[in-house]
Amino acid sequence: MLLSCGDALIDFLPSRTADGREALTPAVGGSCLNIAIGSARLDVPTGFVGGISTDTFGKMIADHAAASSVDLGRATRSDHQATLAFARVTGTETQYAFYDADTASRNWTYRRDAIGLDGVTCLHTGSTTLVHDTGATETLAFIEDIRPKVTIALDPNCRPNLVKDKDAYRTRMLAFCAKADIVKMSDVDFAYLFGDEAYTDRAEALLSAGASLVVITRGNNGASAWHRQAGPIDVESPVVKVVDTIGAGDSFQAALLAALHRLNRIARQQLREISAAELTRALSFACKCAAFTCTRAGADPPRSRELSADYW
Repeated sequence: MLLSCGDALIDFLPSRTADGREALTPAVGGSCLNIAIGSARLDVPTGFVGGISTDTFGKMIADHAAASSVDLGRATRSDHQATLAFARVTGTETQYAFYDADTASRNWTYRRDAIGLDGVTCLHTGSTTLVHDTGATETLAFIEDIRPKVTIALDPNCRPNLVKDKDAYRTRMLAFCAKADIVKMSDVDFAYLFGDEAYTDRAEALLSAGASLVVITRGNNGASAWHRQAGPIDVESPVVKVVDTIGAGDSFQAALLAALHRLNRIARQQLREISAAELTRALSFACKCAAFTCTRAGADPPRSRELSADYW
C-alpha cells in the first residue's frame, strides 16, 4: 500500500458562465490528495493521511476520495473548515491564492501508534503541509517513525506565496530531502529552491545525502532523473492539446509511484537495484499520465481503464 500525507482542499478553478462572464468552479484538490487519487486510479492500494473537514467542502473531499477508492481510515476528520485555494492560469503555470488559517489541514497532528502501517511500502509527502511549522514538524515526526521500514517520497511542490522566510523554507526542504528515497520536483520548484544551479550538481548532492532517485519534471520537455545505480535518464513528454496543467505534476508523481509498485521496485532495497530500462519505463509512463491529465480541466488524473496498452 501507498500512503500520501499532506493537503486536501478545494480548488476554485477559472471558468465561464453561459453568457461569457468569468466564474469560479469548486473542485477537490490538494497535491497530496491528488497523488493518492492518481495512484488509486492506477490500481495501487492507496490511503490518505491528513486533516479533512466535516463541513460541506470536507464532505466533497471525502466523497471524491472514496469514489477513487482512496482509503481514508487514517485521515483525521474535524470541524475546522476546509482549506480553499483560488486558481488563476498564467501561460503554462497555475498560480494560487490560499485560504488556510485554522483549517482541518493546518490542524492535523500525527497520532503516534494510531496509523496502521501493515502492508505499507511507501509514504509520499510534500506541498503546503510542509510550509507551516506545525505541519512540517508533525510530518517529520511521522517520517522519523516509519522511515526504517517504508520508502519515503517527497515532492516539495513549492508555494512561494505561502512562504514567509525563503531561507528557512529552503533549509526545511533540504532537511526533508535528506530523509527521502525519492525526490521529485518541477523545474519551477528547482529554480525557486536552487536558482541557476545545474540540475546534475544538485541531483548528485541529493543522492550523496541518501536519496536513491531524483527527478526533475520539465513540462513539455519531459523529465530528467538521476539514480545511484541506473545513472542519468531523460524521457520525453508526449505532445497533447493542453486544456490546463492543473494537477499534472501530481499525476506524474502518482504514476511514477504506481509504476514502481507495478515493477516491484517501490521498496527501498528494490528501488536501489532498479535497472535503467525499468526506470525509463516508469518515467515514460509518468510523463504520459501527466500529459493525459493536461487534456482535461482540473486535477483529474487517468484511471487504468482509460489508458491504452501503449501507455505502459
